Amino acid sequence: MKESNYKELKDFALQEGAVLFGVGELEGMKVEFMEESAWKGLKYGISVAVRLSERILEDIIDHPTKLYFYHYRQVNIFLDQLALRITHLIQRKGYSALPIPASQVIDWVNQRGHFSHKELARRAGLGWIGRNNLLVTPQFGSQIRLVSILTDLPLKTDSPLKEDCGDCYACLPVCPAKAIKERREEFDHIACYKKLDEFRKKYNIGHHICGICVKVCKGKKLTK
Repeated sequence: MKESNYKELKDFALQEGAVLFGVGELEGMKVEFMEESAWKGLKYGISVAVRLSERILEDIIDHPTKLYFYHYRQVNIFLDQLALRITHLIQRKGYSALPIPASQVIDWVNQRGHFSHKELARRAGLGWIGRNNLLVTPQFGSQIRLVSILTDLPLKTDSPLKEDCGDCYACLPVCPAKAIKERREEFDHIACYKKLDEFRKKYNIGHHICGICVKVCKGKKLTK
């Protein structure tokens, strides 16, 4: 049952435009800024990724562009709609599902939302947390956006990848905030936020985005 449910949802997600799909255990993960009754009893997290346009990223030089902002916003809308369709599919089976918005930040300074999409994606085997503080996938690097659906539908789970950024440091020299360090744990959240806020005001971008480290993070092949 777990495997058939997994296959059905994965096939659906990929047919609808996702490029990556995985499921992770939710034990130990936090759901914040939300009543416990909304997520209590949900044991599985579905992680879905959609790929960003390489050509739009190529247009980014030293600050986010209006084109990137529009693309970023539309991809998030697409992800939210896809999560809603997956939620409907699960509910038709008689189970519960909670779609977490793709890009709803509640605490901007600490860059926190209701739930960590990238941590679930890591648990679901989609990639690892890179030096750039983003999910890095073997296939597409950080050139993806994520959405999550929490559910009690029985599903088989994936395992985290035994991979990391290795000797790739492409994001370090290009970071305009100097927030990215050699050690992932030393990522400077405050410096990153301040630069995003500066970009938002200076270039009249309607969101705290950058895209510079995303542009250079193109992934790598899995170690055989």
